[in-house]
Amino acid sequence: MSNTCRMLFAGFGGQGILFAGKFLAYKGLIEGKQVSWLPSYGPEMRGGTANCSVIISDEPIGSPIVDKPDVLVAMNLPSLEKYENEVVSGGKIFVDSTMIDKKVDRTDVDVYYIPATKMANDNGTPTLANMIITGKILKEVPQFSIDYTDNALKKVVSARHLDLLDVNKGAVKAGYDYE
Repeated sequence: MSNTCRMLFAGFGGQGILFAGKFLAYKGLIEGKQVSWLPSYGPEMRGGTANCSVIISDEPIGSPIVDKPDVLVAMNLPSLEKYENEVVSGGKIFVDSTMIDKKVDRTDVDVYYIPATKMANDNGTPTLANMIITGKILKEVPQFSIDYTDNALKKVVSARHLDLLDVNKGAVKAGYDYE
């Protein structure tokens, strides 16, 4: 049986949806996995819709399309409403509960409500809600661990923003430690 995880990250442009997906894709590569990362932008970019599909597997990946995710990250209400019913039974849904006050209707999935935007704002890093949720994924999704976080962050944080490595690490840790 394949140890494959199909993920969909969705939210508004500017919430770091693509960055979070790319981080997990690089993390998978560093760990020797097969990886696919497929970004999708709405026409407006910042403030419009953004989502990305990430697949991490021990086996070759035939298609980068994720139509039935094992994991959904919903950073806004339209994303939760659009993709909630696409998650496979037994899957996991991660909800930024600061941005979404609706509860998931399904009982056949595990749901994690993380006040990621509030946590990021309270920490003075309002743009890092994405990495807080990603930290929670590292804890709750068995295909991931906290190992190699630093290496993966160094791959996705651009050279001109290396000063943000430590705050990204802190955001991942905050999400990982969130109960």
